[in-house]
Amino acid sequence: MFEIRDEFSFDYRMHEGSALKVNHHFGGDTKLPVAIQTWVIPPGGFEGFHRHEGLGALTEFYQVLSGSARMRIGKQARELRAGDSALAPAGVDHDLVNSGNEELRVLVVWGPPGRFEMSMFGSHQKAQAARSTEHPGPIRAHEEFRPEKP
Repeated sequence: MFEIRDEFSFDYRMHEGSALKVNHHFGGDTKLPVAIQTWVIPPGGFEGFHRHEGLGALTEFYQVLSGSARMRIGKQARELRAGDSALAPAGVDHDLVNSGNEELRVLVVWGPPGRFEMSMFGSHQKAQAARSTEHPGPIRAHEEFRPEKP
């Protein structure tokens, strides 16, 4: 199965945020326990500050594909650029804002919290080693977002 970029995109407004374009890849029929989407957010656009808890608890993974964003997760906020990722755990307030002058394109993967055994996969083993203190991986810090004072 293949999809062409933006082939099935639609306008949508999430969590009382601004209008954005959503591509819900393969209409959610991936046979995976997650939704895989690409969002296109215009300059100044935003998702809307929210959380997923209770019966609708979701964890959300965000990866900036192009543009720049400001992401709040709980009490932390960061500026993100292409290639940067963020993880919003279930039950934690979060928001995504296009902080740049061009459209923001972000990959969003969301689903119920959970785990599955990955230790038998070589890529998982390498990822764990890269994050260990013996083999520290690259750290890329961006300027922390500081809200403007009224």
